[in-house]
Amino acid sequence: MLSSGKFRWLWLYLLFGQLMISYVKTAWPPSNSSNVQVLGIFEYLTNITESTVWSVQCRAMFISAILLSQQYNMTIQGQNISWQAVETGGDPMTALADTCQIISTSNIGGIVGSGLSSESVVIAPFAAKIGIPVVSYASTDPALSDGIVYPTFYRTVPSDNTTALAMAQLFIRFNWTSCIVIYQNDEYGTGGVQAITDIFSNQKLIVSQMIMFDIVTRTIRGDLKSLLKNSSIRVIILWMDSAYSSVFIQHALDLDLLGPQFTWILTTPISLDSFNSTSYTKLSGMITVEPVPGGAVNAPINTTLLNAAYS
Repeated sequence: MLSSGKFRWLWLYLLFGQLMISYVKTAWPPSNSSNVQVLGIFEYLTNITESTVWSVQCRAMFISAILLSQQYNMTIQGQNISWQAVETGGDPMTALADTCQIISTSNIGGIVGSGLSSESVVIAPFAAKIGIPVVSYASTDPALSDGIVYPTFYRTVPSDNTTALAMAQLFIRFNWTSCIVIYQNDEYGTGGVQAITDIFSNQKLIVSQMIMFDIVTRTIRGDLKSLLKNSSIRVIILWMDSAYSSVFIQHALDLDLLGPQFTWILTTPISLDSFNSTSYTKLSGMITVEPVPGGAVNAPINTTLLNAAYS
């Protein structure tokens, strides 16, 4: 267990290249018309809230990349590339339906997205059938790495196997031996559970209990306070996306299940603004493990292109 004195404010913020701005609102330069288009799939494009800003930022980088491809004269079969975008609301069937509709009426040369594993596992097989590539900017389900099942799927982030391996190394570093995993019941959550199970088993670490969080009802089976208090385990892995993590941590906060009694490890960041400032001391010792941009670990990156995209 972490020492509440020495490691009181230990946070592992390994951030995945988000623009550090609150909102993305801009008038985009016009895109050159073209018969060749790339389709962008995003969870939210409208009704911007704190929890949906990330999706809008991803769309901003997507459009920036298309505009830069035109400036740098990057073409497909001699034609400039233009774009279309769809908003799914986090519903895989909406993602598939909108994708099918656009592909049936436009010359789509590739797909960027989705950011959700639950949508990518539906979009990727369809794209493979019609022979176009799919590049996800955030889907991490390890199952998507199967090149036989998803032959045209690619991603720019590591799979959850990498996150699980980092967690295992964290456990070894602090001599932790067991944990409880709480996960959301979709491809992101179940893929994470599989990764944790496999890698922890190889490292002789114990997952003593798994608790499923229903993302529709936003509940678990049983009483959270009893499940945690009656267990001898004090390290909790919360495998949820940011929106659900905030909801769940607030619930745990209301039940007095955070620091210093329990150490929580999250797979996505949550904003402290989600909580009353008087509760901040209870959040002490919470850890977030996420993918890291190359520049943070001195890996080579194209800063010229990145700055051009920001501009």
